[in-house]
Amino acid sequence: MAYKSDIEIAREAQKKPIQQIGEALGIPNEHLLPYGHDKAKIGQDFINAVQDRKDGKLILVTAINPTPAGEGKTTTTVGLGDGLNRIGKNAMICIREASLGPNFGMKGGAAGGGYAQVVPMEDMNLHFTGDFHAITSAHALLSAMIDNHIYWGNAQEIDVRRVVWRRVVDMNDRALRQITASLGGVANGFPREAGFDITVASEVMAILCLAKDLKDLEKRLGDMIVAYRRDRSPVFARDIKAEGAMTVLLKDAMQPNLVQTLENNPAFVHGGPFANIAHGCNSVIATTTALKLADYVVTEAGFGADLGAEKFMNIKCRKAGLAPDCVVLVATVRAMKMNGGVAKADLGAENVAAVEAGCANLGRHIGNLKSFGVPVVVAINHFVTDTEAEIQAVKDYVASQGSEAVLSRHWELGSEGSADLAAKVAEIADAGTSQFAPLYGDELSLFEKIERVAKGIYHADAVLADQKIRDQLKLWEKQGYGHLPVCMAKTQYSFSTDPSLRGAPTGHSIPVREVRLSAGAGFIVVVCGEIMTMPGLPRVPSAEAIHLNEDGQIEGLF
Repeated sequence: MAYKSDIEIAREAQKKPIQQIGEALGIPNEHLLPYGHDKAKIGQDFINAVQDRKDGKLILVTAINPTPAGEGKTTTTVGLGDGLNRIGKNAMICIREASLGPNFGMKGGAAGGGYAQVVPMEDMNLHFTGDFHAITSAHALLSAMIDNHIYWGNAQEIDVRRVVWRRVVDMNDRALRQITASLGGVANGFPREAGFDITVASEVMAILCLAKDLKDLEKRLGDMIVAYRRDRSPVFARDIKAEGAMTVLLKDAMQPNLVQTLENNPAFVHGGPFANIAHGCNSVIATTTALKLADYVVTEAGFGADLGAEKFMNIKCRKAGLAPDCVVLVATVRAMKMNGGVAKADLGAENVAAVEAGCANLGRHIGNLKSFGVPVVVAINHFVTDTEAEIQAVKDYVASQGSEAVLSRHWELGSEGSADLAAKVAEIADAGTSQFAPLYGDELSLFEKIERVAKGIYHADAVLADQKIRDQLKLWEKQGYGHLPVCMAKTQYSFSTDPSLRGAPTGHSIPVREVRLSAGAGFIVVVCGEIMTMPGLPRVPSAEAIHLNEDGQIEGLF
């Protein structure tokens, strides 16, 4: 049977005018700021007006560690939202926006797939409503103001050797990881080493996704540390008077984007920090607003549960006062076989033994998620090559771990295929059995927090950090930042820092290469192993196949 591509399915969508989607949520037209006919931003006045309403149930969708076989976390998020509406529930979804870098690299889009997509798919995976460009511009403004401040006398006495604010661009460009800036003579300033991260790793992105409103946004931007003086005292963005203009650039980007699924159900798509190098969740303002508008809100956290879900629990929920009612852990038979040692080319053949061997990764994620006190249901994202025996093997294994696995065929059938999963998730969420608690308290030392994640989630034997890193953490504690959570930056492909170690490895250590204080966002970034905050393009980037056809339609996107 020939299946249509994601983009072909998206083009056939019978979209409703965005005003109708807003009306179904009780959002009056005057509080929608349309971007064309099929997407709009939500006005802050409306968001403020609904804050006294009761919250709906919060459902987190996460996944096993990603493999080349595919897991389909966003597809499952969209399918589950559609499925809940199909069985008569008032539900909406909250997901992140797509970064251009991975879209033109190798990761693919962020709008779901098959018959479980958010539309307009092409817009979402390209420029959308311009939020990422606004973040890049605000970040660049601060970069320019730092060097300009130094050029015009350096009243803050910034040590040019200790400027910690890096530049960003929303593209995978390894050549920019480390650069020398201000070359060319006296007129161009003082030469110094600098570098670029990808926009989704910017602290501005993290702040946008954690801020409650524009006032909170401006304060957090001002709290960012951009450099240090010779006496090691910090220089903040507010010291060079950058936060006001940055807030102006981010004014519209701060507002959640309303779009729809293929089945015309509402979705907020807002914010986009990566989970391997940032905290990997959509914006707090989108999630908290959705909880006021729907009885069930389905959101996702990036990559595997060891990254996205851990940060959702320990950072986003802690900062925003959220508590999930249920966690959906996405797995596929194909990924279980790959974790069990089967090559990608051989995944189509039945191999129950490999499925059983590969379930260790799934089991560890189940145990980790339960340690937060939240009930877990496993969604088996169905592929057409799955056999009954393989599916049953996953169900039996999950049952042995004290949870239940439900087969979902949303990619192929839309909400019809996810209705069973939706019913189980609603049942669990409605039961009210969640007793959510973060993994660690604010009072622990920063290094103890790193150890809690490394040992409790990654199941590592030890954290390897030299004295310079330990001293830096202690200094930040003395400066009043000891209460902050930690944001671990590591490979998404393994519980360890070695991307080749699949399954549930033990006997490994977590090497800490660098620590960064994100004082505005409110966390400590802990860079582990060889993870890069500026990815590179693969040997054959997706960009090589992307073009416009004779009808002016985009081809090769997905």
